[in-house]
Amino acid sequence: MMTDYAGNIKLLNRDAIKYIAMFTMFLNHVANIFLDPGTVLFTILVDIGYFTAPVMCYFLVEGYHYTRSKKKYARRLAVFALISELPFCLAFSEVYTGEKIISFCGFNMIFTLFLCFCILLAIDYVQNDLLQIFLIAGLFVLSLFSDWALVAPLFTVLFARAGKDKRRIRNAYLTGAGLFAIMNFSPGTGLSGILIGLVYALMSAVGILAAGAVIVWLYNGKRMEHGKTFSKWFFYWFYPVHLLILGIIRVCFF
Repeated sequence: MMTDYAGNIKLLNRDAIKYIAMFTMFLNHVANIFLDPGTVLFTILVDIGYFTAPVMCYFLVEGYHYTRSKKKYARRLAVFALISELPFCLAFSEVYTGEKIISFCGFNMIFTLFLCFCILLAIDYVQNDLLQIFLIAGLFVLSLFSDWALVAPLFTVLFARAGKDKRRIRNAYLTGAGLFAIMNFSPGTGLSGILIGLVYALMSAVGILAAGAVIVWLYNGKRMEHGKTFSKWFFYWFYPVHLLILGIIRVCFF
């Protein structure tokens, strides 16, 4: 068990946190595909699932700096984004477009992560400030056609700017959670409607805040000692495979 200079207990390695993120993502997807929006269970599971995206963006930034080959990393993201697109559309067509079987409903989260990786490349390799801003803005716009639009690119930029400074990482999560709550604030009529909208908006930020707490206070900066290769490929394959299974269940039984 590790502790840092502030006495925080560093219980979790990178792979353990990613397994947690995969589980919370699964809960979010189950809720969106099979549960009725507005119910208590739906809201809880969806909000828990918001843990996943900021965690994956954080590890994307970390992995970008650790990888031996940025070219291979980018290619791997692009390939799995392509593999995941059909399962993604199969799983979420009825949610996003009302189509019972399958239709295009945007690009999947791995495609968004690929865009985020391109943002990191622009930050690192484009020296002209105006051109860099233009490219990054263009990648933000492209994310509008994919899952976690704008939010994942924003987290990527915040984490890239934060580096390894724990205070700045904490502030990045707080900033992202605050902006996400604002995005999800939908007030009803009257004082009660405003208060209910505020509660739902704050609840939507809980998963992001939990992700920040885990990274800042519990992450030990290491990987699993055993099964690194299995974990690496599990995280890539889990996304399209679980979406394909959920999509088949949706089409056949719901």
